[in-house]
Amino acid sequence: MAVKYWALATEDALSESVGRRLLAELPGEVEVSHALRKGGRGYLRMRMSSWRQMARHQDVLVLTDLDLIDCPPTLLREWFAGQGAPPGLLLRIAVRTIESWVLADHAAMRQLIGRKVALPACPDELRNPKQHLLKLAQHAPRDVRLDIVKQTGAMASQGVGYNTRLTEWVTSTWSPGRAAERSPSLQRTRARLRERNA
Repeated sequence: MAVKYWALATEDALSESVGRRLLAELPGEVEVSHALRKGGRGYLRMRMSSWRQMARHQDVLVLTDLDLIDCPPTLLREWFAGQGAPPGLLLRIAVRTIESWVLADHAAMRQLIGRKVALPACPDELRNPKQHLLKLAQHAPRDVRLDIVKQTGAMASQGVGYNTRLTEWVTSTWSPGRAAERSPSLQRTRARLRERNA
């Protein structure tokens, strides 16, 4: 079977690691030919014409956060400006941020931050999944907590090891299948990827 190549455009390192896991679970031999990220959602939206052009030659997965936009169809209308998506371009939206997909795998999350925390049953319904994750991580083992949670007086909203710790954990432990059981937006993304990759 021939190798199926995908370009992957994401907002940040954590989103890229999730995107790679989603592509890796597809049947057949799948490889990421281009990993494209350079500064958040603004970069992704600004480069939509580039993603459209690239999608003429290979499949492109663009993975972004919904954030405070009211619903995914609104974001899709804004980004595609009435043009629709070319066949090779798949724009998928984490509701509300990629952290909701991360939080949805309870088994993996308990391995990361411990078994005593109460994890959200419906992470897609959280208004700010990242802040929810940071709050939960305050109860994590010390080494995990120091990586993920910002230190007192720090300017950043997260710990300096946030992306490193979580991307390694996503790669080694997080399961898209388990997470999709609690995240409808992730479940839809996995279904669309399987359809496109067939």
